[in-house]
Amino acid sequence: MQALRYAEALASIGAKVVASRLDNGPEWLALDLALRELDAAHVPLPTFFTPAQVQHAIASSGAQVLVTAAGHPMPAGVDAFGTRALDTSLAMSRLDVQPQALPAGTACITYTSGTTGQPKGVCLSEESMLEVASSLVDATRSLSTRRHLCLMPLSTLLENVSGLYAALLANSDIAVPSLAEIGYTGAAGLDMSRLLACMAKYEPESAIVLPQLLLGLVTAAEQGHRMPSSLRFLAVGGGRVGARLVQRAKAVGLPVYEGYGLTECASVVSLNRPGADRPGSVGRPLLHAKVEIRDGEVFVEGARCLGYLGEAGPPPGPIATGDLGHLDEDGFLHITGRRKNIFITAFGRNVSPEWVESELLQHPLLAQAVVWGEAKPTNVAVLWPRRADASDAEIAGAIAEVNAELPDYARIGGFLRAERPFSVEDGLLTSNGRPRRDAILQRYSNRIAEHYLHGAMNLHDEITT
Repeated sequence: MQALRYAEALASIGAKVVASRLDNGPEWLALDLALRELDAAHVPLPTFFTPAQVQHAIASSGAQVLVTAAGHPMPAGVDAFGTRALDTSLAMSRLDVQPQALPAGTACITYTSGTTGQPKGVCLSEESMLEVASSLVDATRSLSTRRHLCLMPLSTLLENVSGLYAALLANSDIAVPSLAEIGYTGAAGLDMSRLLACMAKYEPESAIVLPQLLLGLVTAAEQGHRMPSSLRFLAVGGGRVGARLVQRAKAVGLPVYEGYGLTECASVVSLNRPGADRPGSVGRPLLHAKVEIRDGEVFVEGARCLGYLGEAGPPPGPIATGDLGHLDEDGFLHITGRRKNIFITAFGRNVSPEWVESELLQHPLLAQAVVWGEAKPTNVAVLWPRRADASDAEIAGAIAEVNAELPDYARIGGFLRAERPFSVEDGLLTSNGRPRRDAILQRYSNRIAEHYLHGAMNLHDEITT
């Protein structure tokens, strides 16, 4: 009923492209369903977008209306008029924006983090998103989960498709607590005590998490905190996870299944699942997807985006993901890194930094890390510890523990402590918490050069002094 009321109100002003900037909650879902009823395009804007990013998204999409929480001010720099209530919780405002030509059938415009501060708008059809959601329902049918807890922002395509749409198709209940109740603080902060309380309150049977959130849950469980006994399926994706973290999760009883996807393919492409689970892989392709490897790169055919805003979309045929990987003899997909991020050491060895970084971030002392070693005899890590008071010797000891499990060419030869945690606000993290590699290396380029010139922060020196 709520969705139908929203649809009637939006139809009365002829809204066909509607942006929203909302916290997680039932109203977000009702608005999205209302726009599906109208065959209108939804432009979900993350609450952590900067004013410049909000302005870019609204202008590039040609959004006619912005829906916000009732009583909230307009984002800075957004010209709106004719504000009226959708109900007691939401308000809609007309926008003074130039219309934009959208691909036919656009139902959602989602903005990827990209590698720069300007997010890229990806246009998706309802058909492609529901195709992925249907495949996910099929892949997890044996679990018969009946309560999904949304732990990611609903503006994230992964939660939108894999959480909301898949749960609706499976006739599951959906819990949509606010981001504050989940424990989020800002774009990348998380209060673990709130998260644990949230999970205990809603007793979910399924949920989706990013790797860093999984690490927090695993660490909490290892410290004796109780996880919900109701939990039957905990999907993890959005970044490299690492086999050791999955093993730790399973050891404390968390039913973790790693998956893989990308926005251009309408979210999930492959997923481990009950009866077809291989830790270290990202699972077998879902029913709708065909995966092949060309010259070490992953190509995907199946559900795909309609195009990008303001630029050409992927060419016809299988989509080149830019991810490196391989399919094993049983059809499980293994992702090893990004083609563009591979560096070659002075000894001619190819190193995928994502692999080394994922190993570093599984250590309980290390929170953020970016690894580099192009044409150098050793690799260097720019990092931030979980404890701000951690000494350099402690950090060096943590890296030494990780190095013991790595081949010599991938080991960290030295480290630089970052000036402060990488954040979205300083341009060093993407909107979903991934490091902006080029920006971080540029920010610390002088110190990296000094490290290689003078051997500063050499691990051997740190451990033996």
